[in-house]
Amino acid sequence: LSNPTAKAEVTAENAYRWSDGKCIFAAGSPFAPVEYNGRTYVPGQGNNVFIFPGVGFGAWLVGATEVADEFFLDAARELASYVTEEELAQGRIYPAIAHLREVSRNVATRTAECAYKMGLATLSPRPDDLLSFVERSMYVPGEYGGEVAGGADFPAE
Repeated sequence: LSNPTAKAEVTAENAYRWSDGKCIFAAGSPFAPVEYNGRTYVPGQGNNVFIFPGVGFGAWLVGATEVADEFFLDAARELASYVTEEELAQGRIYPAIAHLREVSRNVATRTAECAYKMGLATLSPRPDDLLSFVERSMYVPGEYGGEVAGGADFPAE
């Protein structure tokens, strides 16, 4: 829902109480855990940061000619694989933000794989190890360089 937290249409606490603990709650803003009927619910932070950067990066790296719906379906499956049974039991539907870099890397890799399977990737030859290729291409704060093999040609300026 709305950012910042103070402007949200509903709080996590209200959602859990109004639904008698039956709702699945995620918001664009962070909310503190909620105690209700002897159970602790941990609200998820539903944020596009888990999907869009990885999809865009994976598509760009392999020079995908389009961004297909299948890219987003694969990204959602990858993201879902990071939510543990314990987190689901707490009411979470997103992994902890601490896993963001790993999730982004794997979403980008699945996107690149999907682009090759669909015949949308233009980078040739296909890297033997897409996961390593993606990882080597990722920006690391404080470091420069890395492979940049796919994507758009940018003006010299």
